[in-house]
Amino acid sequence: MRLLSVDKDGKLCLTEFHQNIPPYAVLSHTWRPDGGEVLFKNVNDGSAREKAGYNKVAFCRETAASHGLKYFWVDTCCIDKSSSSELQESINSMFSYYRGANRCYVYLADVSVRDYDLSSHSSQRSLETSFRNSRWFTRGWTLQELIAPSSVEFYSQEGKRLGDKHSLGPQIHEATGIPVSAFQGAPLSGFDIEARLRWSKGRQTTREEDWAYSLFGIFDVCLPLLYGEGRTKAITRLMREIHLGSRGKCLVR
Repeated sequence: MRLLSVDKDGKLCLTEFHQNIPPYAVLSHTWRPDGGEVLFKNVNDGSAREKAGYNKVAFCRETAASHGLKYFWVDTCCIDKSSSSELQESINSMFSYYRGANRCYVYLADVSVRDYDLSSHSSQRSLETSFRNSRWFTRGWTLQELIAPSSVEFYSQEGKRLGDKHSLGPQIHEATGIPVSAFQGAPLSGFDIEARLRWSKGRQTTREEDWAYSLFGIFDVCLPLLYGEGRTKAITRLMREIHLGSRGKCLVR
């Protein structure tokens, strides 16, 4: 697992850990449609600050530092996606990356507090509506990013803290339909297969296979990635593995 930090000159740097992973924060966000994200290569060649998405990385670094955390993880730049083997390992490990984080910061690029008077009840209600309508709640990968970490905090595009998944439980439930207990720490094994599949209904991924791949952690399965197989085949493989695991657990009992 690679983690980000900053050197004495304030430059982003990556450190790889195979064991004894230090405390860290993670960033949860939606990718920019303009391709402006900070990527692995940008951190390595020193061009990260030139990317439009650098503000999110800086936000995560500064917020982590305010909570006493030196290291942080951002999916866009901590994974070398040019390596198929690394990408496969990372996607199969993604749920554990988020679950192992001390804090998860959700950056809502489409939620702004700039136009709201937070001392006004009507403005607060309007902000809640904007929160529930955020694109973050419609993406496939963010499902596990909501459920896996014990601490999930939501921030506006200005970096204003809106609350966490405990204080905002009713609003998150309304936005997603997911039972509050499911994203506030109840064991996922307590929810049947059909229920967990419903949580992902209507969520979107850029690559069609990722709809299935983003559910690996939700069902505690590991599978090889076969980009190009299409969504239907990816789902078929996922369901086969889920049911094989379910039968195995029954035999153990």
